[in-house]
Amino acid sequence: MKNILVTNDDGVTAPGLLALALEMTQVGKVTVLAPDRNWSASGHAKTLHKPLRVKPVSIHPDIEAYNSDGAPSDCVSLALMGALDRKFDMVVSGINPNANIGHDITYSGTVTAAMEATIRGVFGIAVSLDSPLGIAGDLDYSTAAKAAKRAVLNVFKHGLPKGVLLNINVPYLTEENLKGFSITRQGLRIYHDELVKRTDPRGKPYFWIGGEFPTGLEENQTDYGMMKTGYVSITPLHLDLSAYSAFETLTAWDWNKQGG
Repeated sequence: MKNILVTNDDGVTAPGLLALALEMTQVGKVTVLAPDRNWSASGHAKTLHKPLRVKPVSIHPDIEAYNSDGAPSDCVSLALMGALDRKFDMVVSGINPNANIGHDITYSGTVTAAMEATIRGVFGIAVSLDSPLGIAGDLDYSTAAKAAKRAVLNVFKHGLPKGVLLNINVPYLTEENLKGFSITRQGLRIYHDELVKRTDPRGKPYFWIGGEFPTGLEENQTDYGMMKTGYVSITPLHLDLSAYSAFETLTAWDWNKQGG
């Protein structure tokens, strides 16, 4: 039986994580190791200057679960390096309640948890749900969980190229209303950040990064564009960030002459 590690960046008690973990029990043996608090937008953090603790927690009678005071990527490292008494075949991270598309992937703890798995030679998949703003009541993660299961089954069957992980973004639709699955490229996220300056009760200034929720360009075959037209976006990401297209330009510069 395959061993699957489930983690997230929203904390071990997040409903999206439980929905994902329960769906993964249909594929293999599931263990949860997730942060003990919310680490959203934490990026690829790594804790090196303090001890990390792993504690058992109860989230469901059928799920063996632990939390840690580390970041999402720490949780993956802890599990894959031996903090738990088993080896893992797959790391699935999510389900994040909001999409992680475009430049989001550099901020996302959800995605960077899957990156950490890939760094350590284990299949990594990140799953996010494009939930609408201001929705009343609990979110429905069932469509995203089923999409994750399909991705996991395919990866177990076919494998992934070395150094590649999958970033999956699911529209907030019922499974019947999905248009299908689309392999996409990373699109362009448009941020509407605003810097808010205020004064605390002691008269000292502080800053808050605010602004409206980010949008994106609805281009064909991009993560944002296909997700917004009703497709599950599956973006293969490579850990090699080298800008090969810039090699020729930079090589032409005179690097031996001071001042270029």
